[in-house]
Amino acid sequence: MLLISEIMIGNPQIDNFEELVVTLRAIAKSSDERFFRMDVKPDYQDVPDNWEDRLEAAFY
Repeated sequence: MLLISEIMIGNPQIDNFEELVVTLRAIAKSSDERFFRMDVKPDYQDVPDNWEDRLEAAFY
């Protein structure tokens, strides 16, 4: 299972929410992971209200 916190910790170069979405999309395409969990809310200033929907769409 892929965790959002692991993506953020493993990619310290991510500076904003849009970069997180792009990174998650790339990891999802290159990974065998079938599930992911939003175990933390991203701590970026530009996190939108629908952040969970956006991350879910990026993964699937």
